[in-house]
Amino acid sequence: MKIAMIGTGYVGLVSGVCFSDFGHEVVCVDKNPAKIEMLERGEVPIYEPGLDDLMARNVAAGRLSFTGNLAQAVEGAEAVFIAVGTPTRRGDGHADLSYVFAAAEELAACVDDGTVIVTKSTVPVGTNRKVAEIVSKANPSLDFIVASNPEFLREGAAIDDFMRPDRVVVGVTCDRARDVMGEIYRPLFLRDFPIVYTDLESAEMIKYAANAFLATKITFINEIAALCERTGADVKSVSKGMGLDGRVGNKFLHAGPGYGGSCFPKDTSALARIGQDHAAPLQIVETVIKVNDEVKRRMVEKLRDLCDGSFNGKTIAVLGVTFKPNTDDMRDAPSLTIVPALLGSGAKVRVVDPQGRREGERLLPGVTWVEDPYEAATDADALVILTEWNEFRALDLGRIAGNMSRARLADLRNIYSAEDAEAAGFEEYVAVGR
Repeated sequence: MKIAMIGTGYVGLVSGVCFSDFGHEVVCVDKNPAKIEMLERGEVPIYEPGLDDLMARNVAAGRLSFTGNLAQAVEGAEAVFIAVGTPTRRGDGHADLSYVFAAAEELAACVDDGTVIVTKSTVPVGTNRKVAEIVSKANPSLDFIVASNPEFLREGAAIDDFMRPDRVVVGVTCDRARDVMGEIYRPLFLRDFPIVYTDLESAEMIKYAANAFLATKITFINEIAALCERTGADVKSVSKGMGLDGRVGNKFLHAGPGYGGSCFPKDTSALARIGQDHAAPLQIVETVIKVNDEVKRRMVEKLRDLCDGSFNGKTIAVLGVTFKPNTDDMRDAPSLTIVPALLGSGAKVRVVDPQGRREGERLLPGVTWVEDPYEAATDADALVILTEWNEFRALDLGRIAGNMSRARLADLRNIYSAEDAEAAGFEEYVAVGR
């Protein structure tokens, strides 16, 4: 089957590459000429483990190609996926759907009759109906179908998530759309991965509801962590005890400096606005957003206390600035709150991150980038772990402590222990919820 993928961002590129690995003919299209040229050279514009090799294999097999020409991309395609960005709209928290609607209008002029137009982007309830209206208005004679297929990919594990999903959600309005989507995902169906068919509105809501619930779990354990610090409990023991309860589950119960990334911040904001617009305010979600912002600010104060109440004149080494390991994504990362607070209060900041520098140089002006944790820690007044990259999990803490001006460690991902730090010679150690 021929598939066209509009957008070569994180969702579009990963989905397009994986669909081609299913055996489909996939053409990925993007308006950014520089990005298309990069992809045609075999270079991947995002960091996702394994994506470069998978892309190269399917390009070599003739199943995957890239173009800036929309009409060329959709010619003969049975399904066209819209996978463009839906960032938070400035000023009101709504999802910005301008890219989705623009893609729909352009598609109306070039897709074939019978094409299934599939929204892959995360969009509010009612968007797919609006896409259908836009296409019909632009080309009243066109025979087409709209479907919804939200993604559930974790950055850093996206390929495995696509190939071995918990479920695939498909919103359809007719048997034709169901048949086409079923054929697209047939390799997964044959391996017994569940495909959930529902109406358009439910498919749209599932995506937002799932992400809001996971953000709520993270925020809940971060509030419990704050209480643990006041009461002497250990949040790692608490989360383990909670997670062993099958009704709770152990995922997304790791205390830290707050959630970030491409999904949770914008999706919780958009869902809260949807609730307000429909006179059904989501008070839990609204509180999650507020508390997550407070968690990031609380981390700043934790570091300030570690540095004797002032950052001024201090040299602080920061390990990790991406919102999670195994990605170069820094959208709404805790580092974007914490590092500017350090710099703004007079600190000198050295940063080490295996993949964060490409975006970080633009987002964190004023820091010094180094390649090695030991170099970053030399003569520093404090070391801060913000992202739990594997490279930071087995550091020689004794070597680091011995090279620092003041051996102080803020482990905001709880990957070490107070005993580890004390044995290595750190004079002070702080964690989250311990």
